[in-house]
Formats: sequence, structure tokens, C-alpha cells
Amino acid sequence: MKELIKKLTETYGPSGREERVRDVIRQEIDNLVDTVRIDTLGNLITMRKGNRGQGRRIMIAAHMDEIGVIVTHIDQEGFLRFAGIGGVGVMGLAGNRVQFADGTLGTINLEGHRDTSKTPKISEFYIDIGACKKEDVKLQVGDMGVFAHPCVDLGQRLIAKAMDDRLGCAVLIQTLRELKDSPHEVVFTFTVQEKVGVRGAQTAAFGVEPEIALAVDVTPAGDMPEATRMTVSLGAGPAIKVKDSGMLAHPQVVKAMTAAAERGDLPYQYEVLEAGGTDADAIQVSRGGVLTGALSIPTRYVHSVSEMVDYRDVLNAVRLLVEFLSHDIS
Repeated sequence: MKELIKKLTETYGPSGREERVRDVIRQEIDNLVDTVRIDTLGNLITMRKGNRGQGRRIMIAAHMDEIGVIVTHIDQEGFLRFAGIGGVGVMGLAGNRVQFADGTLGTINLEGHRDTSKTPKISEFYIDIGACKKEDVKLQVGDMGVFAHPCVDLGQRLIAKAMDDRLGCAVLIQTLRELKDSPHEVVFTFTVQEKVGVRGAQTAAFGVEPEIALAVDVTPAGDMPEATRMTVSLGAGPAIKVKDSGMLAHPQVVKAMTAAAERGDLPYQYEVLEAGGTDADAIQVSRGGVLTGALSIPTRYVHSVSEMVDYRDVLNAVRLLVEFLSHDIS
């Protein structure tokens, strides 16, 4: 899967501009699903028919978008002011590079005339694309950029921007490759605009009308120095979500996921995330309600340009999903 993860994480796709990511995914799955459609908002909704028995309609969702920046002003010297798209933190901005849809590259820097004892505001940063004056700038207000960093293979661990949530997309693609037989009608859904309010998941779930749903996403790890205390560590297996700030996973789904992990002799953890959410937040309350859970991949440095994961957790997430989808769910 490493080549697939690299391809997906290095593809341009901020919230609302996921088309290139969607094209890559579609190329990977066209021969693996029975139906493919793109809805009005841009979600890629694919379906694999059940092969036996009376299964359920299950929606598995991963979002395609990544955090980024949007140009808000261009000054006379050609410097760009910007706002964040999604949860862009300011502490790691200075010195980072961004790339726009047309290939333009720039470096983010911080004004020198500020109180260094205070955390800077995003309005104190600017992007330098090497222009000498405003007329040299081909970009315009409203253009979006993403952080420009390659995926790096450290062996057992991988570092990249946009692991959140291209990693989830990769897990869904690999699950489609490995899932040979299922009683269920499984709707693999690649959603848009999760970073700005789980908007794609909301409209997709309304249209799909699932009986059971899972979001596949990353979750912060608690195994770094001075990290927020939570029992999720890299290399200890994918995490079965119990709660986050936007949802309480349905006990029936948690039980079924746990049973799948134990049938497959797979490592797993339980996740209680005090701050943060996933597409599951919107899916759970769609229409009359959906039995919903989430499968999370432990990730260090979430919402940075160097999100780190353990490759074993990725592979075991695929195995858990395959096991979950291969059996009846009571």
C-alpha cells in the first residue's frame, strides 16, 4: 500500500477542491465496484453488491479533503495574505511551503514586527511566491493552496502531509481489493469537505440511507512526550472509536468491530477522543439515525505537514475491515 499512500497524500485536494484526489481514487477502484456515481457536492459514492444471504446496507466513509490555505489579499509587493481552510495551526507555519492548483509554490513567513512573547495570529503570516510586484502574481483572491511536502518511508513508519484522511481513502481502496465475499451491500464513500464541517458526509448519508456506517479516519496518538493522555499508540493496532466530541459510537457497532478483530486475531485499541470528530458525526444523525461507529488509525502530529503513522496499523485496519464486512452483523 505504500505506493498508493504516497500517490494519495501528494495529490492536491483542499476542502472544496477534491477533484484530483477523486480522479486518482476512481482510477484505482473502477474495476472493483458494481456502481460509481458522483453526487452534487462531489462525493464519490461506490457500491459493492452482497454475494450471499440477507445482508445489510453498510456505508464506509473516508474523506478526500485536506487542510490548506486560501488567498485573502495580494499587496503591491506581491506578497499573499491568507486564511486557513480546516484546522490549520499557527505554530508550525513559518518556513513551510505551499503549492497552489496551478503549480505555483511559495513559502510561508512571519512578520518581524510583533511581540515574540505571544502566539502569532494567522493574519501576521504571509506567503512569498518570489514575485517582485503585484502584477507578477498570477494567482487571485480565493485561490487555495496545500502544504507541499513529500511522503517519506521510514520503514515501519511513514510521514506525510494529508494522512488525514488520504490514509482512510487508501484503507478503503485496499479493502475493496481484498474483500472477496460479503453478505452486505457495501457503499464505499469518499467524501468532500470534512475539514470544514463534515458537509459531504451529511449529504452522502442522506442519499445512501445506510443501516450501519463506519467512518475511517486518523486519530491523535497519545504516545509522544507531554502528549494529551489517551490510550492510543502507534503500532498497537487500529483504534475502535467509543467516543469523540461529536458522537458516541453505537454499542452494537463497537461490539461487532471488536468481534471482527478477535476473530481475525488482530491487535486493536479503544479510542476515547476528547476533542475532534469525523464524518461519523454527520452520518449518525442522518434521516432517522444510523448505527454508526468509526475505525481510527493512530497518528502523531495530526494537522501538521509531517503526520506520522505505523504501517502495521494501516495493514491491520484493512484486515479488520475485511473481517467486519465478511460476516453477518447482528
